[in-house]
Amino acid sequence: MNRRGALVTLAAMGAASSQTMSKGMLYRTLGKTGEKVSAIGLGGYHLGHPPDPADAIRIVHRAIDRGITFMDNCWDYNGGESERRMGIALREGLRLKVFLMTKFDGRTKDATARQVNESLQRLQTDHIDLIQYHENIRLEDPDRFFAVNGPLEALMEAKKAGKIRYIGFTGHKDPLVHLRMLEVAAQHKFHFDTCQMPLNVMDAHFRSFGQMVLPKLVEQGIGVLGMKSMGDGNVLKSGRVTPVECLHYALNLPTSVVITGCESMAILDQAIEAARTFKPMSPAEVSALLAKTKDAALTGQFEPFKTTPQFDGTAQNPQWMI
Repeated sequence: MNRRGALVTLAAMGAASSQTMSKGMLYRTLGKTGEKVSAIGLGGYHLGHPPDPADAIRIVHRAIDRGITFMDNCWDYNGGESERRMGIALREGLRLKVFLMTKFDGRTKDATARQVNESLQRLQTDHIDLIQYHENIRLEDPDRFFAVNGPLEALMEAKKAGKIRYIGFTGHKDPLVHLRMLEVAAQHKFHFDTCQMPLNVMDAHFRSFGQMVLPKLVEQGIGVLGMKSMGDGNVLKSGRVTPVECLHYALNLPTSVVITGCESMAILDQAIEAARTFKPMSPAEVSALLAKTKDAALTGQFEPFKTTPQFDGTAQNPQWMI
């Protein structure tokens, strides 16, 4: 079976996975955790874009009203403003209605503990449902995670204290780094609850997380968090696909959640409509969609997060890691 054929088969497997629909929103199980979460996740980075914080808060409230329960964020997003806005939005009982995820950049025990505590303060909560090791983009990042006085030590102490519940990792650069993280985790007999990575119609053809990493996550029962379904708009610049096609493709893979940035009500409503109208795609439909994007994808032009340092926040701000 060729590589694209393998991904078509994997997409069909994802479409057949267990899911439920309630009031227009899809819900799926998050790996081995048993948690039921919305198949669309609200991206935290874009919540820092509206000039008026009140607009971002309204987006969060509308997302919850429309059935989105998975909330994405990160310690470094917009200098902490994304977490602060989400914290305000989740007051008055709404915190209990969502599954709250954020990420940290620390590569030492002390930096990790400090960032976890700062995130708790900004998010105005006593616990984070899922914390993720952000930007696993260097081949040495897995070793840093498991090192003596490294991030994992801080996370296990935070988990024991009830500050966090589940642990995952993210990355956008190269599937080989993700594969190394899984290898090093196995050496330490550690099971990640989740993994976040780019999954889109271009990724299928170029340095493919979907081809190389996704099957291993499914095999190990690690919850799959798809991101960059539109590549921060870069995938759409190809002119080959629509936003809804991008979301439907990512939803058709064995993803627990497809995280998408929504800086306006219109974009949020588009994502919710994509969930409402999603139907499992046939192998022929997946193959046709991938055929449309193959030529445009081969150089990585429309996935600059893989080919340029533009999205590498920890490389541009090394002080975040120590």
